[in-house]
Amino acid sequence: MERTLILDSIKKIGEKVLLAGWVATRRDHGKLVFIDLLDRSGIIQIVGGEELSSLRPQDVVEIEGKVQTRPEKMINDKIPTGNVEVASEKVNVLSKAEEMPFDMGMETLNLELPTLLDWRGLTLRHPKVKAIFKVQEAVIDSFREALKKKEFFEFQAPVLIPEIAEGGAEVFKVPYFGHEVFLSQSPQLYKQILVGVYERVFTVNKTLRAEPSVTTRHLTEVTTLDAEFGFIKSWMDIKEMAEYTIKYMLKEVEKKCDDVLKMYGVTIPQVSDTIPMIKLREAQEIIFKRTGRDNRKEPDMQPEDEKEICRWSKEEKGSDLVFISHYPVSKRPFYTYPDPDDPEYTMSFDLIGRGTEWMTGGRRINDYKLLIEMAKKRNTDPEKLGLYLQAFRFGMPPEGGFSFGSERITMHILNLSNIREASLFPRDMERVDIRLSSHDKEK
Repeated sequence: MERTLILDSIKKIGEKVLLAGWVATRRDHGKLVFIDLLDRSGIIQIVGGEELSSLRPQDVVEIEGKVQTRPEKMINDKIPTGNVEVASEKVNVLSKAEEMPFDMGMETLNLELPTLLDWRGLTLRHPKVKAIFKVQEAVIDSFREALKKKEFFEFQAPVLIPEIAEGGAEVFKVPYFGHEVFLSQSPQLYKQILVGVYERVFTVNKTLRAEPSVTTRHLTEVTTLDAEFGFIKSWMDIKEMAEYTIKYMLKEVEKKCDDVLKMYGVTIPQVSDTIPMIKLREAQEIIFKRTGRDNRKEPDMQPEDEKEICRWSKEEKGSDLVFISHYPVSKRPFYTYPDPDDPEYTMSFDLIGRGTEWMTGGRRINDYKLLIEMAKKRNTDPEKLGLYLQAFRFGMPPEGGFSFGSERITMHILNLSNIREASLFPRDMERVDIRLSSHDKEK
């Protein structure tokens, strides 16, 4: 008999089917045994007798049986298959699971984060954990869809790079056939090169930062959503494209992941008709007046400031999202365009959402000589940027772009407490699948 997916069984009342999947739960009621069977399409109740009594959670099974309507008092309107069940006739165990280290039948896995990650191969199977990555998939897919609608070309950037694009020392150095290269912090340089080829480009890339940071919002390896485009008339063209993109993404997540949003009891971030945009110094002045906290001379937003400016934006502008612009030249990479009217500050901006940075972007320098000058000022070796600079030697239009963090967006859509929950297999200072300190002790 050919396998039937669980969700398709609702169309086969009165017919015999072959289902295959994982045992989610088992409930014994005397001679009657109930199990919930899970496959990629959904979950369904199986009712039977002794043939089900030896099954336990996460056993992989095939079950033959007849689809029947549930008794009226037993209908579960919370799931698509809630009005049917399968009367078991034959069970074939494909793989036995060991005894569970914790109860996988809980509606929410009430586990400490280290335990959740130590057992990642198992905890990812939990419906509520698995659902996180439906949202992340929709975030990434909708980013692609939004930009393809604007005639952007997708490419894949290299991971090994000859020079540091973003400045600073927070990179991984890698031995490379007798030389030293770096793991990419950003696909930025390659985005800009390809503006000279395709004009509008985007990439979904893994990027790595050796930040010595153990916080609820930092990861060593992230999936960034990067876009770059040329022939801008104003740096505000970049802000408008970024705003169009995030609004498109949020709308698609709301449409495609309504069930997950309900599962988590959350709503999509509220966005005003036009996402407000204020300069860094203006934001810091607002925060000072609201809280008395004086960070007005800081070159960047402090974590508590990002939370406060989002509160202000929600209260005053009706938006969970706010753009902060004009970061100091010293704080931004060498290729960032200074504001001609205020040369100490850049035509760059961050998108802050629900208290955390979601995106950074801005206009780039497209003048070859100025790029070399700025690179030298930032102790970046122009000779190692030969391929990048070559694109500007032979003509580059005014251009700019932006980069979203897919994990942060997922985290804040679902109001997760830690960004590691929004990464399938998180990497940080303490973990590469296993907890490194624990592994060292075992050795």
